[in-house]
Amino acid sequence: MTDDNDAARHREKMAKRKAVQDAEVASKTVEKGLLIVHTGPGKGKSTAAFGLALRMLGHGRRVGVVQFIKGAWSTGERTALERFGDLVVWHSMGEGFTWETQDRARDIAACRRAWERTKELLVDPTIALLILDELNIALRYDYLPLDDVLADLAARRADLHVVVTGRNAKPALIEAADLVTEMTMTKHHFAAGVKAQQGIEF
Repeated sequence: MTDDNDAARHREKMAKRKAVQDAEVASKTVEKGLLIVHTGPGKGKSTAAFGLALRMLGHGRRVGVVQFIKGAWSTGERTALERFGDLVVWHSMGEGFTWETQDRARDIAACRRAWERTKELLVDPTIALLILDELNIALRYDYLPLDDVLADLAARRADLHVVVTGRNAKPALIEAADLVTEMTMTKHHFAAGVKAQQGIEF
């Protein structure tokens, strides 16, 4: 009898929760392209963005990627996503991490070329999702004028989703975004001497 009473109470509680949840979902009627920011010191910012790319591709929709800092090194995500053929447009336009190039003028020039390519994709009607990988790093070092970037993002197509990744997102970008996720670092294997490994870091 006690088990039956517990089960009945549980069903009643879940029915009430479902009614509240259904009403909440039904109240959301706006459909728009989102500006999404993945930032913070934790691992997984770009990985999460590429997960969204996979989701979009699963619906048969086209994805663009512009990488601002990372060079044209071979990564598992690029190899995998390029198997979708012309559903993926990929541009690795960085010259490597800033501590590798050690050339501010070169880094600025590379980021500006990447932003010109970004502006082309922002108006491309075939792109459903645009990933701007490590754009936050370019903005952090003032390789691109923040006001221009924000203006171009604000002027994008109304239905275009954009994901910006990288640590230290500028407050103005966070303010402009629809969704911001900060990855925190609780523990990282790198601190224990474990090197970057295929399929995990690249």
